[in-house]
Amino acid sequence: MAEIIQTGDTISVNYTGRFEDGQVFDSSEGRAPLKFTVGSGQLIKGFDDAVVGLKQGDKTTVTIEAKDGYGEYRDDLVIAVPKANVPENLEIEIGKRFHLRDQSGRPVPAVVVEITEEAVKLDANHAMAGKTLIFDIEVVETGLQAEAPQAASHCGDGSNGCRGCGQH
Repeated sequence: MAEIIQTGDTISVNYTGRFEDGQVFDSSEGRAPLKFTVGSGQLIKGFDDAVVGLKQGDKTTVTIEAKDGYGEYRDDLVIAVPKANVPENLEIEIGKRFHLRDQSGRPVPAVVVEITEEAVKLDANHAMAGKTLIFDIEVVETGLQAEAPQAASHCGDGSNGCRGCGQH
């Protein structure tokens, strides 16, 4: 009998993630299945929750609301930096990405969303904040050994999002 997936299990899945309009933002197609430990914080909560109770070979489609994905869009994460505070040699253009530092010194990605004569407006929200995500998930393998911890960079670790969506 196939093992039922529980929090703490290491598994691998094939997946396709898309927005409500059908646009695909990430997929494991053409790559090795995504291996992760369920509930370890490597993935967004909604993805983790979707595989609990499944077993090897199962397929599911899950709709993940923003709160269980990349969070709600927050207006307080859009900041205007006075142009006087921007180094003159820094090339600024709409869509350019920068890394700011939070109060703890950790890098926070931000993108230029507006430039005026007085200021540069930066948006530090995750590119998929506020969005409902739909994932088609197929459990490829269960009962795997967890890998040594490394920097997370997969769907919803809270830092870089999905491993190939180009949204970051």
